[in-house]
Amino acid sequence: MTKSPHNPLRTQTPAPSTDGGERIAKVLAHAGVCSRRDAEKLIEQGRVSVDGTVLTTPAVKVLASQDIRVDEVRVGGPQALRVWRYHKPDGLVTTHKDPQGRQTVFEALPSDMPRVISVGRLDLTTEGLLLLTTDGGLARALELPATGWTRRYRVRAYGRVTQSRLDRLAGGVSVDGVDYGPVKATLDSVQGGNAWMTVSIREGKNREIRNIMRHLDLQVNRLIRMAYGPFQLGSLKKGALEEVPGKTLREQLGKKLSDELGL
Repeated sequence: MTKSPHNPLRTQTPAPSTDGGERIAKVLAHAGVCSRRDAEKLIEQGRVSVDGTVLTTPAVKVLASQDIRVDEVRVGGPQALRVWRYHKPDGLVTTHKDPQGRQTVFEALPSDMPRVISVGRLDLTTEGLLLLTTDGGLARALELPATGWTRRYRVRAYGRVTQSRLDRLAGGVSVDGVDYGPVKATLDSVQGGNAWMTVSIREGKNREIRNIMRHLDLQVNRLIRMAYGPFQLGSLKKGALEEVPGKTLREQLGKKLSDELGL
């Protein structure tokens, strides 16, 4: 998200507070605006107001009856928790607004979709499975490394590599001062100067696979996410969207997480 233009509501008035209610970041997350972490960033950028006062701190509780706005657009109440599988094509950015004017994932979705946020991101040229949800709390929970969900990719990269070199990634690797956790990588085939691999990671740090492949002197020229935890891309066509049925969602999230989310 980009910072909005000067907001005429901005004043030096102290941030509003209420007796009771819920933290503003939690309210925005459950309304499908963004994750709690991103909500705090929006507040830092002066893009969130309550009853006409721009917030300067996330340490605020609000009531459903209050006028809560992001970029001067009123935020609705909590939405039912829903999840979709989306086959993201390359060429789309995974953000609600792009400062460079590129088309976003959310602009490409059907017009009758409720407001959703993504579970993690895929960069501009990465294809494949992207989970979308109406609940920011769920998105945050599924992104955490502690959840332990594997992200599996098909990778095509230019250069030479052997299975023995890929096996060394199993203990993790440090690239340009960034430590990456264990990587499971299998060399599937070689076509001309390109190698096809299946790569599984658990952390999903920014450009993780591309950086690790570069460390091996490989240049990624196609990257497709095939699975995120128990959710699979399967036969979903590029650009297609499919909602995960409630029963399936509960089964795939597991009892503990489903209970925490009230499913």
